[in-house]
Formats: sequence, C-alpha cells, structure tokens
Amino acid sequence: MLHHVLTGKIHRATVTDAHIDYVGSVSIDIQLLEAAAIVPYEQVHVVNITNGQRLITYAMTAPRHSGTVAINGAAAHHCRPGDRVIIIAYGQLSSEELKSHRPKLVLVSEENGILEVRQPSDILNFLEHEEGWSALPPQLMT
Repeated sequence: MLHHVLTGKIHRATVTDAHIDYVGSVSIDIQLLEAAAIVPYEQVHVVNITNGQRLITYAMTAPRHSGTVAINGAAAHHCRPGDRVIIIAYGQLSSEELKSHRPKLVLVSEENGILEVRQPSDILNFLEHEEGWSALPPQLMT
C-alpha cells in the first residue's frame, strides 16, 4: 500500500504577481523550491490564507533569490499580489519508505526569504513509540 503524504511545503509565502493571461502554473523562486524539495513541473496545492481559496497546479522555476511567487493562468483569479499562501507537495511512499521520511517545511518572510527549514520527525517518533506500527490497523501495513 502506498501512503499519500506531505513531502514539501513553503509556508506563508507572499504572492508577488498574478498573471491571468499565462498558460498556467505557479512560478516560484528556485531557492524556495530546492529548500522544500519540490521539483519543476511537480503538482502542488496552493492554499490561499488570505481568502481561503485552494487550487492545484504545477510548480515552475523563477530566478534564484528573486522572492518570486507568481500565480499564473486561471489560478490568478484566486490569488492577488500580497496574498499569503501555503504551497504544498505530496508524494506516495510505501510503508517501508515512511520509516525514514522527513518532509521539508520551509518557513518564509514577507519578502519570501527563507527563515527556517524544518524536517519534522513525527513519523520516526511514531515508529519508535512503544506500540509503533502494531498500533495501526492491519490494512495499513500491506
């Protein structure tokens, strides 16, 4: 069984541009993509903290150190410059891969500079817990 889990997140980024007349996607400073382990053309969810909208698109690179987070195409109807967003990538991992998985959480400033990169070990802590995997229903173990 594969588990659909968080792999990378850019937390509270500021939208710098919104281009309706563009083919689509979200352009993100490549430094932020690398820090969050999000690759170009990977599917991402964009959650707009300012207005509550959610959308799914794909990531494209913007120049390094530009601070760019530009929402393009039809998605630009849901985000405006100055909006705060969370950009999330998910992956499918096997139960074995989960044992060493640590998602990358990138916290950014209002100018989209990296403040901190966290790699929580909640999954590792869970696995090391006294009951560990035995606490999970059997269907999650296959």
